[in-house]
Amino acid sequence: MDESIFTVILFVPLFLIVLLANLADKQRLSGGSGKTVAGLTYALHLFIFGTMAAAGGALHAIKIVITTNEELRQNLLDFVAGGGNGEVGNFMPVLERLDVLGMGIWMPAAAAPLFLLPQVRRQLANLTGMDALSSVHAVAASFVMLVVMNLAVTLAVGLDTLADLSEATETDGGSLLVSLWVQQITFAFWAVVGVGWLTRRRLLQALERLGLLVPRPVEVAIGIGTGLVSVAVILALEIVAGAVGWGLNEDVQRLTEVLIGPLLGSIPGILTLGLAAGIGEETLFRGALQPRFGLLVTSLLFALLHSQYGITLSTLAVFIVGMILGLVRNRYNTTTCVIAHASYNITLGMIAYLFPQMF
Repeated sequence: MDESIFTVILFVPLFLIVLLANLADKQRLSGGSGKTVAGLTYALHLFIFGTMAAAGGALHAIKIVITTNEELRQNLLDFVAGGGNGEVGNFMPVLERLDVLGMGIWMPAAAAPLFLLPQVRRQLANLTGMDALSSVHAVAASFVMLVVMNLAVTLAVGLDTLADLSEATETDGGSLLVSLWVQQITFAFWAVVGVGWLTRRRLLQALERLGLLVPRPVEVAIGIGTGLVSVAVILALEIVAGAVGWGLNEDVQRLTEVLIGPLLGSIPGILTLGLAAGIGEETLFRGALQPRFGLLVTSLLFALLHSQYGITLSTLAVFIVGMILGLVRNRYNTTTCVIAHASYNITLGMIAYLFPQMF
């Protein structure tokens, strides 16, 4: 439950940014300048990302200091040990990589405001479906740095260390189930607010912009069929990769087992893996982002968001699935993508549930 609350709190300032950006666009499209609200939007954006950059810089500085000050280093180790509970060993790799971890935070955070610059926005507009004058599109582009930051932090800590830390933390299926639903509902809500709900679009208009429509029977069938075909494609990829010596990463398998393993032991857990991810991720990526950023960029962001895979065969698999879902979005709608994504996850979950020896 604490993790769910943290997720919501983390997204609150991001909700405020997109709300203000939408208000600025509403004023501009109504004949006003929108510059005052846009300025407030960018000021809040700079404050939030500036705080992130400062935090990352502090971590980087701490590593530099403790490298030259053994006493301070020992004090920090004692603090992390929590009074000598014996868990400091799990955190040692993190402390050793504080400089890289700090850079993984402050560099993307410092780069994010660049997307607000008119020159950068015009260049992006030439390459994508963005509107260079739109405050919403500007902050959406800057939020790409959050994906970069998430991946950079994961790589800095290391999949092996994350797997060790996760295995040392007890988690139950019920908590994971709630946490996943909260995360994905937050994604979906962010997307609906981002395309203008509460500011410049009514709810039904926002859902239409996102491509969330009542599916026809043929679209349900296409969605399910796409999910099943995607499973076959990814299983074939794993077989081919294994044959050439590029098998699944052991640390990825360990981390995945901790993150979703408890959900694979029950039907409600498997359904949650399918439905929650299908609704949240598809609403955000295929619904909100793809019409503006295009198929390739959106699929790449979708793959990199799954930072628990690092840069491995699993990342490639997610990218391929993202491309397939993106093609479905271009031909049909986001609802069909939700069905396809849910079918894909549920099918893999049922295979793991019925044939655990395969995983």
